[in-house]
Amino acid sequence: MKRPEPKPIISDDEREDYEASENGEWVSVGDIETQRALWAEIARATLDGKRRRISIAIPERDLARLKTKAAEKGMPYQTLINSILHEYIEG
Repeated sequence: MKRPEPKPIISDDEREDYEASENGEWVSVGDIETQRALWAEIARATLDGKRRRISIAIPERDLARLKTKAAEKGMPYQTLINSILHEYIEG
């Protein structure tokens, strides 16, 4: 008697990624080397100099949208907030 082929086991995250890919929901980030260089520069700028923790209160909806944008860019949301503030200050 022949054994049935085992079904591949995938995680929920892998299944969601697959479904997103199949549904055309993935968005290309463009040239990956350019993106790496950009985020490396942002990380260097973020880490340079003394840092000071602050606390702010923002609406939950805005925080959720920031987290979504950060996830799309593949970065922590705090880093995105920091880069937005830095860009604003630098004009």
